[in-house]
Amino acid sequence: MQKYGLDALDAKVVWITGASSGLGEALAKACASQGAHVILTARRFEVLEQVRASLSQPDNHLSIAMDVTNEEQVQTTYTQILEKYGRIDWLINNAGLSQRALISETNMQTERAIMEIDYFSQVFLTKMVLPTLLQQKSGRIVFISSVAGLLGTQYRASYSAAKAAIHLWANSLRAEVADQGVQVSVVFPGFVQTNVSFNALNGVGQAQGHQDEAIANGLSADDFANQVIKALMHGEEYIVVAGVKEKLGVFLSRLSPKALYKVIRKSAVK
Repeated sequence: MQKYGLDALDAKVVWITGASSGLGEALAKACASQGAHVILTARRFEVLEQVRASLSQPDNHLSIAMDVTNEEQVQTTYTQILEKYGRIDWLINNAGLSQRALISETNMQTERAIMEIDYFSQVFLTKMVLPTLLQQKSGRIVFISSVAGLLGTQYRASYSAAKAAIHLWANSLRAEVADQGVQVSVVFPGFVQTNVSFNALNGVGQAQGHQDEAIANGLSADDFANQVIKALMHGEEYIVVAGVKEKLGVFLSRLSPKALYKVIRKSAVK
């Protein structure tokens, strides 16, 4: 992978949640190729180890099994990382869960499950890591939001709400720490080829179990990750990585929300 300038990743410590597949795996590969020490966390240790073995210089990286919604496990992982590396340079909040159900079909347990993973777990982890970054007077916190969090579409109400919430929480965090050496970036993926559709929850909290056509035809995860890491290393804070249609939707949402939702109502989004 091409080396990028400005915020170089050589020997920096990068913690990526949800790193066992999809966007997290691709981001881990991109960071490792830039010389970072990558901490991969997710629930499945064996799969994390497979990802670690695929990275550039695998011995430089660390796999830790962790459920991002389990606060005790998160705290233990944080302690383990500091004991091994003594610092954290980038935190990439990537772990997340999508949705494929109408509002009228989604029970409250499912609503809360999506918000817990996509919002509260990221808030908890960030608040835990933040004192270290402030003490260092350096570091970058990255949130993987979604174009859905900028627009809102059918079948993704809870997911869109959670992704919008973490975006605005990140904006507030950025304003609070801007003069203390800590940078905050939010990434808004469009359709990217991952297993997100398979794992997306239906109204009663079960995995959808099949791929969406839009996801299948989206950007490759590696292309997405390379664009994101390049943008982050150049200090960008608001990063939309998506196809032409999604970018047009984001533009139209600013220009004319009414016109946008006329288009969305007619779109096949599932």
